[in-house]
Amino acid sequence: MTFRFELLRVDGQARRSVFHTPHGPIQMPAFAPVGTQANVKTLEPRDLHEAGAELILANTYHLYLRPGHRLVERMGGLHAFMAWDRPILTDSGGYQVFSLADSRKLNEEGVIFRSHIDGSLHHFTPEKVMEIEQALGADIAMVLDECPPPLDRAYNEEALARTHRWAERCKAVHCRKDQALFGIVQGGVFEDLRLQSAEFLRQLDFPGYAIGGLAVGETKEQMYATLDFTCPAMPADKPRYLMGVGAPEDIVEAVARGVDFFDCVLPTRIARNGQLLTPDGRMNMRNAQYAEDPRPVQEDCTCYTCRTFSRAYLRHLYKAGEISALRLGTIHNVHFMLELMRQIRAAIEAGRFAAFREQFHRRFRITDQAKRHEQRALRQAKREQL
Repeated sequence: MTFRFELLRVDGQARRSVFHTPHGPIQMPAFAPVGTQANVKTLEPRDLHEAGAELILANTYHLYLRPGHRLVERMGGLHAFMAWDRPILTDSGGYQVFSLADSRKLNEEGVIFRSHIDGSLHHFTPEKVMEIEQALGADIAMVLDECPPPLDRAYNEEALARTHRWAERCKAVHCRKDQALFGIVQGGVFEDLRLQSAEFLRQLDFPGYAIGGLAVGETKEQMYATLDFTCPAMPADKPRYLMGVGAPEDIVEAVARGVDFFDCVLPTRIARNGQLLTPDGRMNMRNAQYAEDPRPVQEDCTCYTCRTFSRAYLRHLYKAGEISALRLGTIHNVHFMLELMRQIRAAIEAGRFAAFREQFHRRFRITDQAKRHEQRALRQAKREQL
């Protein structure tokens, strides 16, 4: 078979597995750096290879608008276009479209929206999204779904029925055998809706399943509670993908509940803002305390940045506005995330994930959650103004 999910070890609810794809295996639990426009910002494929990345994500919405899915297809598909020889996942673009708020109109057929680039009008239907994703040619593609606010019960009830109808339409027209189409479980933070969604999608027998609609405004406690009742309702013999989640503490908690892989812009975005990940939490490289610090960002890190440069030098680059600061910071953060996944896999294999989880939380300081929600609201407002 082109795709095969192999469950190797279970430790509590944590799962050690491999998902075999046409472009190679994905060792799970896994983290996928996000290459929105067929590029992980500031990095090249060789950087990702050196860090050990096995899967990256590209964005259907952005690639449809520019350079266009048919151009990518003529160039040999995403793998050839971006010179990446390992697995790729494309999302459906639904989240981006629905985040446009004032620039889109929803109906049963799909969603009509205006491009954030030039204001031109476009129409995403399940059939159109399947056309785009099959032309892009990623190993894993996602159905078109609606991502409502997670705490709005009435909206979630309405959106869930539409998401299920769209999933059926996506599956009916998807025909690329070397591409795995995943269903997306929705339902906000509501247990009955999540269970209803998981059961409906199970009947469609997708080769893998995603959990959507989280990390979009709910608290961490609400996210974890939702995973508590959603994961057990999902097929045990298929990969489970938690969309858009990338904070290290959330990944550890989601793995503990049975999630297999993740994607998020967080490590690359915060690197461009001067925040670097360490086992103790985030380090703001613009802080004056690092002005004369000769140590690497992380003493035991083997990434190029930590092997080569001091905190003092990196702070200088960030303060001076040098482009290399963004690149060196991103190299470190991506390496940190992938090393975290290697440690998680090793802990599950050894049957000591519970101890690893406890040690991680004892050391890692999470960011202020009020500030996190404030920043999320600002990003959403900015998207709505595009």
